[in-house]
Amino acid sequence: MTRYDRQVRLLAACLSSIAGYVDAIGFVSLGGFFVSFMSGNTTRIGVGLTNDWAAAGVAAGLVGLFVIGVMLGAVVGRLAKSHRRPMVLIFVAVLLGLAAVTAHFGATDFAVVGMVFAMGAVNAVFVEEGEVRIGVTYMTGTLVKLGKAITTALLGGDRLGWLPHLLLWLGLLVGGLLGTIAYRHFGLDALGAAAIAAAICAVLADRLGVNPDHASA
Repeated sequence: MTRYDRQVRLLAACLSSIAGYVDAIGFVSLGGFFVSFMSGNTTRIGVGLTNDWAAAGVAAGLVGLFVIGVMLGAVVGRLAKSHRRPMVLIFVAVLLGLAAVTAHFGATDFAVVGMVFAMGAVNAVFVEEGEVRIGVTYMTGTLVKLGKAITTALLGGDRLGWLPHLLLWLGLLVGGLLGTIAYRHFGLDALGAAAIAAAICAVLADRLGVNPDHASA
């Protein structure tokens, strides 16, 4: 793994932690719906269509908002060109900051929209040739890669190839833990910390100074 690869992986783990943090806050505040994990919401749509149309509607709305967030992040990234990573992360920080402010003044619906938009947009950070190469808000693919890399190591291949995938998964897990604790103490005001973290990541991404299209999977 090159030095640049390590920097990218560490940045990805940090973003995964932010995603886990925000998703945990959203999950608890929404009573079991997700703001970044759309596979879970999709399952809730299917279950809700059999016995709870209101829940299915909420889940479907969240999925729709997430897709719009992805689109917004892609537009920001395309306009920013070689500065895609820092500019997308600044956009994410602004969305999370607005979510925290609106929640503080009681506009929780707007806060939820901001959270979901931010979680969709953050997926535009690691894009190569129009495709997301490192997903930071979903872990199924990462766990598949982890299992394959562990198998490769056991069969005599790269002994540490599994480590980046484990780090990414742990980032989401730790973020979820911290988000739950923060929500218990500060409610949706805890989103302010996520906004600050995203802004810090934007600065770090800018200092990488490497063409973002060279990110490895």
